[in-house]
Amino acid sequence: MKIVIVKLSALGDIVHAMIVLQFIKKYHQEVMIDWVVEEGFAGVLENNPHINQIHKVNLQKAKQRKSLYLLWKELKKICKFGKYDLAIDMQGLVKSALVSRMIPSIITLGFDQSSLRESLAAKFYNQTYKIDYAENIVKRNIALVSQAIELPINQVDIVNKQPFLYSSQKYTFNTISKTKQNILLIPGASYPSKRYPTEKFAQLTTQIEANFLIIWGNATEKVIAEEIKEISPNIHILEKLSLDGLLSLIAQVDLVIGSDTGPTHMAWALNIPSITLFGPTPGYRNTYITNINKTIESESVVDPNKINRSDDSIKNIKVNDISKLALDLLELS
Repeated sequence: MKIVIVKLSALGDIVHAMIVLQFIKKYHQEVMIDWVVEEGFAGVLENNPHINQIHKVNLQKAKQRKSLYLLWKELKKICKFGKYDLAIDMQGLVKSALVSRMIPSIITLGFDQSSLRESLAAKFYNQTYKIDYAENIVKRNIALVSQAIELPINQVDIVNKQPFLYSSQKYTFNTISKTKQNILLIPGASYPSKRYPTEKFAQLTTQIEANFLIIWGNATEKVIAEEIKEISPNIHILEKLSLDGLLSLIAQVDLVIGSDTGPTHMAWALNIPSITLFGPTPGYRNTYITNINKTIESESVVDPNKINRSDDSIKNIKVNDISKLALDLLELS
């Protein structure tokens, strides 16, 4: 059997979808798995032994340039990916549904109309699955795949998952301490209300005896990192990393603390202790809690169907609550 998974973006969403790979192979070793992804996120899929081929597309580029020609070019490329028994749209957006439908396959599977934020996407599938959109994203992903390929997975299996992100090599970081526990801070996020305040991140570093590192992915995040270091000079700001380098770094630290964003979720995928901070997005849905991967949510009542980007309640999360939880997790490291 040959299947293709469509999960185009973003980083954290792709990570949460990738957990299905090890279970597909565990119960159906003969299945060949390909993956369709936006080119900018392909690095997180690379080196995975369960993926046969990664198909890269550039729909985002076509959108940014408002180019019908680029869009047509990408869609034409999709039609040539080859023939599949099953195409699974794990994204659930109109664009991913269109991509899934254009791939030559016997079955095109996705969530049904009531299970999607963009309900029109369901029109492109010839087989659908119903599960509440507010359900935990990892459970949704596994349930969707299990609809077509039987996967007898329970909560224990998910908690005891094998790490499933792979870097091409173990990078050396001079800022990694050999005498102190290393904590990686993720101050960036896709929009401002998801970010924990700069001054509170700096305050956190004074409450825990550890080696603190900060990463950044764009100019805005670099400024935020520099602002934290200005308040707390002992923090190490790393150079901009490739996805491959980021994977290697996260695998070498003792704890990751950040908001609801890709690098924080990568810690969960690598079985590295983590604390994910939630304000305008639903923690119960957007990550999977384990004995080493914890969340702290603001007091906001969040509707996953209608995210309020003006909700800046993440700033009300107490530094003491983070430091206490961090110390508990570091004892487990």
